[in-house]
Amino acid sequence: MKNKGCLSAGTIGIALLIIVGVLFFWGKSGYNNFVTKEQNVNTKWSNVETVYQKRANLIPNLERTVKSYSKFEQETLTQVVEARSKATSINIDPTNMTEADLAKFQAAQGELSGALSRLMAVVEAYPNLKADQQYINFQREYTAIENSIRTETVYYNGAAQEYNTTIKTFPNNILANFTNFKEKPYFKAAAGAEKAPEVFTE
Repeated sequence: MKNKGCLSAGTIGIALLIIVGVLFFWGKSGYNNFVTKEQNVNTKWSNVETVYQKRANLIPNLERTVKSYSKFEQETLTQVVEARSKATSINIDPTNMTEADLAKFQAAQGELSGALSRLMAVVEAYPNLKADQQYINFQREYTAIENSIRTETVYYNGAAQEYNTTIKTFPNNILANFTNFKEKPYFKAAAGAEKAPEVFTE
């Protein structure tokens, strides 16, 4: 009976070691998977920031080109410059990004988009400005960047969805809560965002 009791204790000890080992390797694998997917989200966010910054970098050249036409409506140009300043002043840490942070970022970028659209609509009344080579170059770059923005935000949302699904699926959600991995927000499409911008005419 004594040997049987010792055997039972040894068996229990081995079983506990196996359980701890399984939990350790599951936790390690899960944690590393979370890190990998979160880094992918961060990379996609960096790409989003890059294309928005490229758009912002176009505006000083646009400003110089438009200012050379003295009769152009300066108020419209001023709105673009102010909107650019606001949009570029918002910095977001992707590791701690909240839905409110992303909404604020999108709102500022949306203001800049609106200001640019209004300016380009006004340019239609200025044939010489519209035909200016620098403005034509801006048109081409702007259209390409807007397409890139749409692409990169879709990629970001895809990476965020994959990450969010991973950390919210049982039993990963237990480990995610314990290790403080939090859900990432999504870009929300503005009305009409599914259509390519038609701000230029030939």
